[in-house]
Amino acid sequence: MSRTTDRRGGQDGSPRVVVVDDSPFMRGLISDLLSDAGVAVVGEAGDGEEALSVVAETRPDVVTMDVEMPGMGGLEAVERLMEETPTPVLMLSAHTDEGAEVTFEALDRGAVDFFAKPGGEVSTGVSRESDRLVEAVRSVADADLDAATRERDDPSAAASRSPGAASEADAADVDGPLTVVIAASTGGPNAVERVLSALPMADCRVVIVQHMPEAFTSRFANRLDEASAYDVREASDGARIGAGEALVARGGSHTRIDSYRSGRLRVKLDEDDDSHTVTPAADVTMRSAAEVIDDPLVGVVLTGMGSDAAEGIRAMADAGAYTLAQSEDTCVIYGMPKRAVETGGVDAVCDLDDVAGAIVGGEA
Repeated sequence: MSRTTDRRGGQDGSPRVVVVDDSPFMRGLISDLLSDAGVAVVGEAGDGEEALSVVAETRPDVVTMDVEMPGMGGLEAVERLMEETPTPVLMLSAHTDEGAEVTFEALDRGAVDFFAKPGGEVSTGVSRESDRLVEAVRSVADADLDAATRERDDPSAAASRSPGAASEADAADVDGPLTVVIAASTGGPNAVERVLSALPMADCRVVIVQHMPEAFTSRFANRLDEASAYDVREASDGARIGAGEALVARGGSHTRIDSYRSGRLRVKLDEDDDSHTVTPAADVTMRSAAEVIDDPLVGVVLTGMGSDAAEGIRAMADAGAYTLAQSEDTCVIYGMPKRAVETGGVDAVCDLDDVAGAIVGGEA
């Protein structure tokens, strides 16, 4: 049964949330974790159909949506919600390959971000990671849903996701071997895909740091590989890439540029560095790129919450790299790009659709 009374009373300025899960125990657990952090839970629902009604009645700032539910599941519910009562959605997905697959589909249908359930189930694992859950809810509540909707519904975006969207025929000349490091978080999966699918084939190698758990980064790499002309794979310890290739930093570890020679770079994975609030951290990859690579270098900061990549982009700029940040108008969350710009280390601010061209046309 749904409940729509704001019985938990969040602190001033905190987001109002509807929790959707078919398990009463899970709904209660998630609601308690959020309310203990000062987040107001204004409604609960046990399936997608009920969720549509509760959201329409309560008009929350964010919805936490389970994927697997009887009747109308999370995927259909997200799609219907975007049509009927557009509201930022945080998907709760299993920490598995199958969970990753359905999560990316949910993002395509309109969800803003996802929270991976530890061990495949929301249970005591969520209690251990309550801070991360609360941060994800607050982040999604702050999302620019209009920007996310424009990105999703733009015909050019749909075209860019088709296999081979950027072909060999779109090849571009660059001034020497070019290395690109791209950082993103909330709203990033679709933004990164859009940039890479539009990036012309060139003497270019790309390293992507998307805040994402380990079970998801391999699937994300496959998704980018299908959508672009570049050969994309998940980073592994000691992996090497050259022109026309890209690596996605593996979740659960940091990806460092370990060496660079004759247009080929080698990465090292570091699982012991716990000095960062996110793993993988773009700051780690960007700083190592600034230290190691002496050929043309480009740093890019896309949509996301927090300050990761700010120190990294400053280090890249100090090393002579050409640096870019996504514009506020096209960001789902203008957090990471804003902090990067505030360092004074960003050369240009671009709308999302202009980033790929700026990468190969910039003054790296």
